[in-house]
Amino acid sequence: MNQEPVVAALEQQVGCYRKLAKLAELQHVYVQQSQTEELLGVLQSRQVVLDQVADLEQVIGPVKKQWTSYLDGILPTDRTLAEALLAETRKLLEQITTADRNDAMVLQQRKLNLGKQINQASAARQINRNYATAAYGRHGRPRYDAQEARFNATLTH
Repeated sequence: MNQEPVVAALEQQVGCYRKLAKLAELQHVYVQQSQTEELLGVLQSRQVVLDQVADLEQVIGPVKKQWTSYLDGILPTDRTLAEALLAETRKLLEQITTADRNDAMVLQQRKLNLGKQINQASAARQINRNYATAAYGRHGRPRYDAQEARFNATLTH
């Protein structure tokens, strides 16, 4: 572990983003397979890691605002390491964000499809009700009009 506190925090933060990237991959599998319970577990795990990232950001955030002057004040080896860690953090964050965006689109499409299925089922139920009402009336007894009654009378005579 590095002695420079900000560089040490960056190392820990990169570790967190690596965990988040692995969890994003697992999340993708669960989204694709519609495994809701497992997906919720992954989301909870991600929240724990994100809380760790937020804690580390308390150390790193203020330094990022004055990044150039910070780099000028540390050893060259720490500077090189800090820049590499920050670059890796950005890369991992972009990877995670892209994966999340793709999963969100899959879930949104699934939601739209489910809405269509619900609407189709509702429409089918309404058609069945309309048919039943037309055939049997509101009280469940068959309804005959006068012409049908005359037709039936001719069959029985």
